[in-house]
This record gives sequence, structure tokens and C-alpha cells, in this order.
Amino acid sequence: MYGKGLFIASTGQHVGKTTTCLGIVSGLKKRFENVGFMKPVGQEHVQLQEGVFVDKDVLLFKDYFQISSSYSSMSPILLPSGFTRNFLDGKVKELDLSSKIQKAYHEISSSHAHTVVEGTGNVGVGSIINLNNAQVCAHLALPLILIGSGGLGSTFDELALNKALCEKHGIKVAGVILNRVLPEKREMIIHYMTKALSRWDIPLLGAIPFDPLLSAASMKDYENLFNSPLLTGLEHRLRHFSHIRLVATYVDTYKELSPKKHLIITPANREDIILETIAENGEQDLEAGMILTGDHPPRAQIIFELQNANIPMLYAPVHSHTAMKMISLFTAKIQKEDLEKVREAVSIVESHINFDLLLQ
Repeated sequence: MYGKGLFIASTGQHVGKTTTCLGIVSGLKKRFENVGFMKPVGQEHVQLQEGVFVDKDVLLFKDYFQISSSYSSMSPILLPSGFTRNFLDGKVKELDLSSKIQKAYHEISSSHAHTVVEGTGNVGVGSIINLNNAQVCAHLALPLILIGSGGLGSTFDELALNKALCEKHGIKVAGVILNRVLPEKREMIIHYMTKALSRWDIPLLGAIPFDPLLSAASMKDYENLFNSPLLTGLEHRLRHFSHIRLVATYVDTYKELSPKKHLIITPANREDIILETIAENGEQDLEAGMILTGDHPPRAQIIFELQNANIPMLYAPVHSHTAMKMISLFTAKIQKEDLEKVREAVSIVESHINFDLLLQ
């Protein structure tokens, strides 16, 4: 006899679906003997060994929750470059894909009291291969929970669009969870979103407050963004920052503001700024980081000084303003190595979901 399960989808990209799933799995593990996890259709994946690929989120959940299921069951379908064209050319069969997903889910659910199935992107993602989230949910005959952004009007509009596609495929949305809700608006949004959702007879299962740490990128994220390795402070690869500062001012002006827990972006030839940061770090641990920019990398002596100060730094061969623009458009994802962020996600999500209502 198979265990119970639920399907988690979102209204869009970067809404916080994986973050929410972390809290849901953790909460369910306190109520069931064992909890499974799978991501039927994955896009961002990594290679574990020759010929073995797995979705990044599956790596995170399997590692953190010590889930015993195989990678092939937890991540049955991946969409590498060219997959869509192969599908449209008839080289990949739709029935083969859906059968593979159903078989994987049955393998996991048969050995777990409850299974959380994470979708990919919004409900419509995967439509071109006839495996959007609503279709996959229908194949598995699971209740679907929608994760929405933490607003009111625009959030409800997004919920309406995604709900319509669910209903087209015979799926009724079983509940809604709002993520990244501004704390000062949380009570108001809970009151009015509950009232709005009542028109659809859909419960609001939780409203998760915005947490700056969960949106903060680490130096490891910036390594990936700029495709550039850390040159110094390697032990602080997972350091996060409270502020990001583009410094192009006089060094005397810079001295007036403490760069405590700041990520400093400045040209590599601004050695006066770099040396001032090193000097301040000598008086106290600033927990800072640096991204040095420009056409020419920092001199070996500057790298040596930063290494001695144990300040994490990477060199990005772009203009400082370009670096700032890239950072502003970047959304940091939770990585399995970043245990501080994983634990924070579990704590804040789990404590703001009504599990009694969810399990109904």
C-alpha cells in the first residue's frame, strides 16, 4: 500500500518553492516515521559521476534529510539542452516519460509514509513536452499546493492563472502558501488573502515572512555568477553579507562608513580602498568580502595582503557597474553546502505553516 503524497507547485520562478519544500518535509518528518522527496522533472542538474546526472534540489534534500531513495527515483526526468527538440522530433516518447515518473513515484511512496513532490517553475512549465506541473500531478493523482509570492492583488492574479491551468487538467488546488511576506503587512495579507481564497474554497495554509538571509548570496554564488574562483579567503566561501556597496569614492569618504558585513565592489586598481579595508579588518573581523573589477586583475602583492587578512575576494573582469547590474538581476538558490541558509529556511517555513490544515 502506497503512502500519502502531495505536489508542490508555484506561480512563477524564484517564488521560493524549494525553500518552502524544505520546511514542509521537515514538518512532515515530525509527524510521520519517514518522508520521501522527488522532483519528477528537473532543469538545473549536476553530474555526480560519468553518465549519472541529478537535479540540484534532489541533491540538497537527499543530503540534508538523509533520504535513502535512489537518485534515479528522486530525479527521474531531466531536461538537458536539446531535449525539447528531440521530443518534438519524436525521438523521445511522451508515454515513456510519464511511465518513468509514475514508476519512480510508486517506488518512493511505497517505502515512505508521506512523499513531497516538487514541481518545476510555474504550473505551465513543461507544457511543450506535455509534462507541465498540472499534468504530472494528474499522472500521480496527488493534491496540489500552490506557492505564491507574498503580496495581495498581483499574487491573487498569478494564483488565478495557475489555478485555471490546474483545472484544465482536472486538478483542484488543495491549498495556498504565501512566501516572502513583508512582516509589517503579514497580518493584513493573511486576513484579505484568506477572504479572497474563500471564494474558491481554497485554504491559506501559511504565510512565510520575508527573511533577508534566504535571499542573500554567498561568495560561492558570486563565483558561479562571474565564473571566477575565489583568490583569497577560501574558508569563507559561504559567507553572506548584509549590504552590497559599489565603492568609487575618495578613500577619506570611504573611511567614514564601516564595511562591517559588506560586500565591497571596487576596481582592482583602487588599491587605496583595498588597503583601507584590510587595515580596518585588522582592528576587527569585518566579515566582509570583495569583488575586484576592471580590465586588469589585482597585483600579486594585493592578493597576498588580502589572503593574510583572510578576506574572501574574487576578480571579475567587467566594469563595476556591470558587476552591480549582474548582481541585482541574480537570484541566489539554496545550495546543500550552505547549512546556515538551509537551517534558516527549515526553521522559518516550518513554524509558519498550518500542518493540521495541510494534512487535511
